[in-house]
Amino acid sequence: MSADTWLEELGVSGLGEVDEPAFSALAERHRRELHVHCYRMLGSFEDAEDTVQETFLRAWRRRETFEGRSTFRAWLYRIATNACLDLLAKCRPEPATGGEVLWLQPYPDRLLDELPAGDADEPEALAVARETIELAYLVAVQHLAPRPRAVLILRDVLGWPAKGVAEFLGDSVNSVNSALQRARAGMREHLPAERQDWTGGEQDAGMRELVRRFTEASVATDVDRLAALLRDDVRCSMPPTPGLYVGRDTVVTYWVESGFEGMKGLRAVLTSVNRQPALAFYHWREREGAYLPLTIDVLRITGGAITEIVTFHDDRFPRLGLPERLPADGTE
Repeated sequence: MSADTWLEELGVSGLGEVDEPAFSALAERHRRELHVHCYRMLGSFEDAEDTVQETFLRAWRRRETFEGRSTFRAWLYRIATNACLDLLAKCRPEPATGGEVLWLQPYPDRLLDELPAGDADEPEALAVARETIELAYLVAVQHLAPRPRAVLILRDVLGWPAKGVAEFLGDSVNSVNSALQRARAGMREHLPAERQDWTGGEQDAGMRELVRRFTEASVATDVDRLAALLRDDVRCSMPPTPGLYVGRDTVVTYWVESGFEGMKGLRAVLTSVNRQPALAFYHWREREGAYLPLTIDVLRITGGAITEIVTFHDDRFPRLGLPERLPADGTE
């Protein structure tokens, strides 16, 4: 329902005449896609939640400025984008050298699924397109300066016209086009070379088999079996812990030196985040008599091999809707 139709049903001429509960009901319809937008801008699930709340607060306070020249949805996106830019100007550090993004957090697929898939050109479908929500894309975006980042997301991800983006950001069309060129160049620099060969599409039998083998080798803490599944130039990171490991030998050495081979009592739960296969690992704790959260491995698979592993800490389990423990018999 458009804002105009909604206002007509309420019998008012503008948002300035709407009470707070009615305004909140209209804004809430856009919460999930705005959250994804802010997440793409910020790379952090929790910062995105805070920014959506700030967006709704600003929208309510400025409701009388909505003149109907754009859709209510576009008006909210404008406020959300500028709220993200304000946050980035205040507190976002530069990415670490070597491609690390220490504030990166995963986004659960179960929440992405709350948006209707729709047709390929529909706004909701664009908002959660696989190739622009995977972690490698998010990392590349975080290396862009804030305004070119906003331009890239608004133009290339959401499909807003240059004129509309210029109005969003208070820039000229020429400035927006220039920023878009810089952003695209930056993305080419930071995206994996085989971008077109990302996981893409539904998981096929070969990918499921590879994930199964990775799961079994991980639970068995069998480094040799794991190494056989990795591509030569595999990348491994664990935000927010500093450290980016590149290359099979480097990754295996890191695993060995960290004592992974000696870890026993693991179990795994298959899940998915950012439209990628992921494994939540639990570690047996004798005192609690249960398997408790340990880490989450998010896999990027290319050409039948694992090309990237991003590991997240146990504090992400609740956000991803994962069990807080597994009992001794392995049932949830």
